[in-house]
Amino acid sequence: MLQLLVVEDNQKLRPALCAGLRATGEVAIVGDCGSGEEALARCLEAPPDAILMDVQLEGAWNGIEAAVAIRREHPRLPVVFYSIQDDDAYYRAFRRSGILSHYAYVRKSNYLLPQMIIPLLRDAVAGRSYIDPEIESRVQEVSRKDEHAPMALLEPNEQQVARMLAQGMSNEQIAARLGFRDKRTISRTNGQIYAAWGLSDSATDEKVARTRAALIVQAGHLIRWAEDGTPLVEDERGQWVEW
Repeated sequence: MLQLLVVEDNQKLRPALCAGLRATGEVAIVGDCGSGEEALARCLEAPPDAILMDVQLEGAWNGIEAAVAIRREHPRLPVVFYSIQDDDAYYRAFRRSGILSHYAYVRKSNYLLPQMIIPLLRDAVAGRSYIDPEIESRVQEVSRKDEHAPMALLEPNEQQVARMLAQGMSNEQIAARLGFRDKRTISRTNGQIYAAWGLSDSATDEKVARTRAALIVQAGHLIRWAEDGTPLVEDERGQWVEW
């Protein structure tokens, strides 16, 4: 019989879900909890055969982050994720998690019955993977969005500088705000921002590059400039068109 840990933050749903799964006669519920932190603690104490994990949880971790932490200790421990949430952050966390096998990710609304969850658990334990087509589509959508998100191309300190630059702050003011004694540090960071956003090629004048960087921050997406100065953005077909 499959030894299952149930991780669900809804206090009313969790006991009903556990009871329904037990009633199938195919799983034994070895534990249930509402947070990823507690799930990790239970897995460290006695790892189950599989985990049924809601994506939205109590505590600091979502279900994806909790699974990543658990798999550091127990590689490829089977997990079935389910969720009613349609939040980019969750799809982004899943895409970045690097989870390749021994999992399923489905919409809770499509898999409410325990009899529908059991086959997903069996497949995960067998090393297979499954993702709802609707969720896969959203994961790909977020991936495409991130590829063109300017801030995603910058390191955290560069993101801070870019936001202050867009507020019209000078290098001296940015350096003072961030606690740097040498404003040349900000100049070097600006150079990294320009390079990451392709401004080093399209603007030889630092003032022009700075202005264009500020526009990119405000717009929230990458902009290219043609030789004649025309601003261009990428459309849904991947073609650069006039902004």
